[in-house]
Parts: sequence; C-alpha cells; structure tokens
Amino acid sequence: MAVRKVLALDFGASSGRAIVGSYDGGRIVLEEAHRFSNDPVILGNTMYWDFLRLFHEVKQSLVKAKQHGDISSIGIDTWGVDFGLIDSRGELVGSPVHYRDKRTEGMLAEVLTMLPAEELYAATGNQFMEINTAFQLLSLARNRSDILERADKLLLMPDLFTFFLTGEKASEQSIASTTQLYDQKNGGWAYAIAEKLGVKPSLFTNIVPAGTKRGTLSPELREELGLPEIEVISVCGHDTQSAMAAVPAEEKDWLFLSCGTWSLLGTELDEPVLGRNAYRLGLSNEVGYGGKISFLKNIIGLWLIQESRRQWQREGKSYTFAELEAMARGSEPFKCFIDPDDPIFTPAGNIPARIKKYCRDSGQYVPADDKEVIRCIYDSLALKYSAAVSEIEACTDKRYKKLYMIGGGVKDKLLAQLTADACGITVSAGPVEATALGNIAVQLIASGDISDITAARRIIASSEQIEVFVPQDSCNMNDIKGKYFTIISKMKEG
Repeated sequence: MAVRKVLALDFGASSGRAIVGSYDGGRIVLEEAHRFSNDPVILGNTMYWDFLRLFHEVKQSLVKAKQHGDISSIGIDTWGVDFGLIDSRGELVGSPVHYRDKRTEGMLAEVLTMLPAEELYAATGNQFMEINTAFQLLSLARNRSDILERADKLLLMPDLFTFFLTGEKASEQSIASTTQLYDQKNGGWAYAIAEKLGVKPSLFTNIVPAGTKRGTLSPELREELGLPEIEVISVCGHDTQSAMAAVPAEEKDWLFLSCGTWSLLGTELDEPVLGRNAYRLGLSNEVGYGGKISFLKNIIGLWLIQESRRQWQREGKSYTFAELEAMARGSEPFKCFIDPDDPIFTPAGNIPARIKKYCRDSGQYVPADDKEVIRCIYDSLALKYSAAVSEIEACTDKRYKKLYMIGGGVKDKLLAQLTADACGITVSAGPVEATALGNIAVQLIASGDISDITAARRIIASSEQIEVFVPQDSCNMNDIKGKYFTIISKMKEG
C-alpha cells in the first residue's frame, strides 16, 4: 500500500508536540514536526491556559507538518477535565482556566452536601478530585454565574481545538468521561447532576465515540495556512486513553501504567466498576477506544520530580533528568517515604522542602540532601503503584501477571525496575510515545488502513522497542510495604 501520513497533536500539561505518523502497511514510523512549551499564565488571582498561544502553535504544527509530506488527517489529544466556553456566535468566553487554579477549593465538599458521595460515584464512576470539571462548573455557578449565562456551549480541550479547526461542536467520549458529569450506565451526560450544580443542560454537546470523523479544516484556515482539505478525526481525546490504545498487550488481563506528569495505573475492562469498594478506594472509570473501560487510579507522578527540578534550578542547580536518576541510584533506598497524593504536593512550589516537612511530621528520617530527596520520590512512587495494583485486584477479583509501562517515564529505568520490585510483577516498558501512537492508530483505524485495535496494538509492538523488567527480591519488600502503609495511614488519620 501507499504510505499514509497522519498528524497527531498531543498536548500535555507542560508541553505539546506535533507528530507525523507514517504507515506503510507494516510499521508506524514517527517524525516530530513541532514541539512547544505549554506554560500557564497567572493573571490577577487566576491561573489560565494560554489557549490563544496554543492555537498559534497548532497552526505552526500544521505548516511544519507539510514538510513531511501530504497529511491525510489530524487527531488531537489533551489532558483531562479542563474546558473552554463559547458563546452563540462561536467566540471564546475567556481563556480556559487551569485545573491547578484555586477556584475549586471547597467545591467537592459542597457538592457532597447536595449529593450522597456513593450516589455520585455510582452515576459517574470518577475518582473524587477537586480539579474535576463538575467542581470547576460549580465554582462558576457560585462565583461567576455571568460567565455561564453568556456561554452557549462547553467544549473540553480537545473538542475546543477541533471546533476552532473545523467549526464543528461535539464532545468525544473519552474526554467526556473525565468530567464527573458522564453517565457511566447510560453512556451520555448526567444532566440531573449538572442541573443540581446550577449548570444548564443546553451547555453540553452531543457525545461521539473515538474514531468519529469531525469534518475538515475550515476554508479560512486553509486559505491562511495554504493547506488542502485535511480531515479532522476525534481520536481518544483524553491523552491517557490515546496512550491506552497503544498498549502492546496480547493477554486478556493486564495492567497499564501511563507514566508522565500524572501516573495512571489501571486495567482495561468491558464494563465499569461502580461498587462501594471502588468508591472507597478512589478508583476511576474512564471510557477508552471501542467503549472499553479504563479502570484506574490517578496518582501524582513525575510532577514531583519535575517540580523538584524546577525548585533546584531556582536555587542555581541545573540537574538533567538523567542526573537525577543517577543521584537516586547512588542514594540508600527506602530510608523515608511520602504519600505522593497528599494535598501538600499538589500546588507548584518548593516540593523538596515539603518532602522534608512530611518526613519530619511523620516521625521519619528527614532527607539530608538533594540525592536523598529524589530517592524518596522514586521509592514512594513505586510503593504507591504497588498499593494501586492491590486495590485494582481487590475490585476486579483478578490477579495480574504483567504491567505495561508507557509514556515518558519509560525512559527512567530505575523507576521501571522499582515498579517491578514493589509490585512483584513483570514490567514491559514501552512505547515511550504511546500517546502519539494511540492517536495515530485511531486515525488509521478510522481511515480503514488498520482493521481494528487488536491489529493496531500488534503493529505498534512490532514498530517499537520494548524492554522487560522482572522483579528482583533484593530486600524484604513486604517489610518495606508494611512500614510505608503504616506511615501513610498515620498521616491521613492525623
């Protein structure tokens, strides 16, 4: 067959990339056309996404992609929960607000005075996090109702980009399922919950599955950029679910760990898990390609390393990520631990100082230098992953033999090995570019070039280098886990 080229626009919480995928019938080859930073802007007391700048980078991506050959389609994936509002004329109502903005503080507690927690979970299946779309909308209803009154439609981030590329309004299913406003049982919006939060049902657009063709670039954009009529396809708009589509799994039952700024550890199921145990453990159900359910735990991930590195840069110490990994390798393991999901670690700022405070407050050894801080992060992440594996096994009544680690964290071999050790499970690490590959694969399935998701995963496995890590019982892991869970439980209670 002739080589087909498609463009994946992949937006992460700190950077974005335009990746051209070339498919020759046997392998998918990736070429980076453009890369750019994604920097939030604090204006007054609000943290915004710089959407205007990001859309400029989309245009730059389209222009630069031309240098790689004729592009037949475009797919967009982003982080979850955030959104833009457009008015009846199709104009943006303000810049989208960043999920780390403080406007949602207290909103979760307020929602739970209106709706019983288990009822809300049974309907939406989402882990309760104040960043979720539902709580952002309640904040607007309480504090900026004028904005909601001016808005005609709400578009989650990948759909917002798609609208300004094509003029078409719709909500892709995977990104909709991150909102705490998606009805897991009926597969549509949970309108009754939205109305209780003061949000008009007309704000929401139709939900479409991943793989839906959404139209072509608008005539205005084609004229501005000198481009032909390129098709835009709704891939899995949530980057986690795009990455899931690229997991090179062959087994029926398997675990995945999408490892980036956030770590998402879970499994793929046919039906959501909405029972009391899943609610109590804070597990989340998201919709992936083909209507499959990603049953997962959201864990603060490489954010801890990224933000520590930024703090050290402010102090005049410019460590590379490779140097940080080497520092962790050279430091004594399992001397102290943190709970990566403790609220103290969510905001930007001096993470190393907060780690030392957590260790001091929990009566542990306090890291003496940067090496010990970074080792504490590595050990704590691996142990947190182990806890998530146990929770998922308890809810699914399954025992898993393999974990597929995907995303940027795959480059970190120490983290992969520690994950294998702590979880007592074989870790298959790769692909690194899982999100872009999943984005591209869904476009190729939509065009008919690849038959289905099973074939796509097989092609990805043969196109990428995969490294396997087996558990090494070099220390008494059960004792270490016991110590970790004791410390974490004590801090939660206190």
